[in-house]
Amino acid sequence: MPSRRPTPTILFTAIAATVVILPWAVTGMPGSHHKDGPGAADTLLNQQPLTGLGGGETVREISQSTPFSMVALTGSDLTGTTARVRAKRPDGSWGPWYDADAVESNADDSQHGGPRGTDPVFVGTTTTVQIVVTRPEGAPVTTAPPETGVDAGKELGYVPANVEQPFSQNISAVLITPPKAPVDSQWTPPTAALGPGQPPNIISRAQWGADDRMRCGGPLYGNGIRAAVVHHTAGSNDYAPEDSAAIVRSIYAYHTRTLGWCDIAYNALVDKYGQVFEGRAGGITKDVLGSHTGGFNRGVWGVSMIGDFETVPPTDIQIRTVGRLLGWRMGLDHVNPLGTVQLASAGGSYTVYPAGATPTLPEIFAHRDVGDTECPGNAGYAALPAIRDIAARFNRPPDIVDSLRGGAIFARWEALGGKDGSLGAPTTPEAAGEGDARYATFERGAVYWSPSTEAQPLTGAIYEAWASLGYERGALGLPTSGEIQEPEWIVQNFQHGTLNFDRQTRNVLRVVDGLTLVLPPPPADGPPVQLERFSRVENPVLEPAS
Repeated sequence: MPSRRPTPTILFTAIAATVVILPWAVTGMPGSHHKDGPGAADTLLNQQPLTGLGGGETVREISQSTPFSMVALTGSDLTGTTARVRAKRPDGSWGPWYDADAVESNADDSQHGGPRGTDPVFVGTTTTVQIVVTRPEGAPVTTAPPETGVDAGKELGYVPANVEQPFSQNISAVLITPPKAPVDSQWTPPTAALGPGQPPNIISRAQWGADDRMRCGGPLYGNGIRAAVVHHTAGSNDYAPEDSAAIVRSIYAYHTRTLGWCDIAYNALVDKYGQVFEGRAGGITKDVLGSHTGGFNRGVWGVSMIGDFETVPPTDIQIRTVGRLLGWRMGLDHVNPLGTVQLASAGGSYTVYPAGATPTLPEIFAHRDVGDTECPGNAGYAALPAIRDIAARFNRPPDIVDSLRGGAIFARWEALGGKDGSLGAPTTPEAAGEGDARYATFERGAVYWSPSTEAQPLTGAIYEAWASLGYERGALGLPTSGEIQEPEWIVQNFQHGTLNFDRQTRNVLRVVDGLTLVLPPPPADGPPVQLERFSRVENPVLEPAS
């Protein structure tokens, strides 16, 4: 991925004439609609030329009346070319800049003769974007490609990118409009609490709306998976759960219809909500040859995290899901996620290793480990040790920390210093309390959560006194704050009163409706156990990270 640079100050007026609107991007192929919602064939791909681009940095503003949400650049030769994109918001302000990474192809895809291109960048719904293109000094000035008729695509149902359309010294912007999902579509969050050896739910190609008529030929297979590689798609992380399938459909349409590839590049994609999408066709349990990592596609299973993880880390549930997905998939081929492997490079312009080189790589490595790219971003790269560890423990019962990871209780515990903080290490997994309350216990206290009170810690004498009063079922209800340190008192607020610890007498005072009661010290063996509070706990389900 290109390095980030300051916002450019020079702005040129764009020539925004449309040169190609693929015919089935408007009407769709007959029968192409998925029965349960929109399909990839309904995606609009509007290609607009960027003329007059020479060497150095140029900014162009592109608009169209139809809203779009993804942007890519194509050209016959993007060597030394970098691009960034930002979108105009409804209030007229500009969003952040996003880098557009060059996508890769292998020999099996390049035989179809399409242009070079960048990854499609998700920018959110807009009608106007600015695109910064930086080309090598002395690069020839780009010109508009000739008009292309639709007759060439009658048999295929679309106009292939290489049909009578020379791309020499041409660079075009591709504005991508995913089809709208039904208004009443519902999203069911994935379950984070899975048993040992149970893979995450995988949304099939049919379920996310792939149309196999957009592919060319059958899938190609290798002789088994020897390693896995992690990517990111780049672009905005500000997408809703319902947007993810549309992003996958758009990537698929762009890879096949604009770049002329046979299928989507990745074997699987995982969004920030923990949803897993089946990628390239041919069977997710089989060694399907992808086109995700130049020089290292054979024997390598590619998964891409949806989002830009240069500075923002993947979500906890995204990391956990990628780890479980790879633990399951690599286990089918008896690959150790914590091991290393020697892989032979196929060479090419997309890898730093020449053909025949055999670098030793982690069994789960990153795109940047073999390619001239920053993918999956610095924060994404930093998540790889956790992904490997989760993958390695796929068939083992999860430990307590893993069972808490991704929820509000875990986040509060971690903010307090984790196992080295005031609470110490966890002693129980998250469980259900009264009503909609959730809780987990730790070596030196507990954390209680509800939608109205959020996650609040309890420790020491105040925790023991509150527990002796009946926990959240008692007169005080749930805690609404942590401990508040005052010179003579330690105070903690609850839904229906407060508990105050006197630093001098070491007594705990309960205050409810203005009435103060000095509480007796708790029994030497701790507060009473209320058996009924535990009888209701059945397979607690963790909430996905927000």
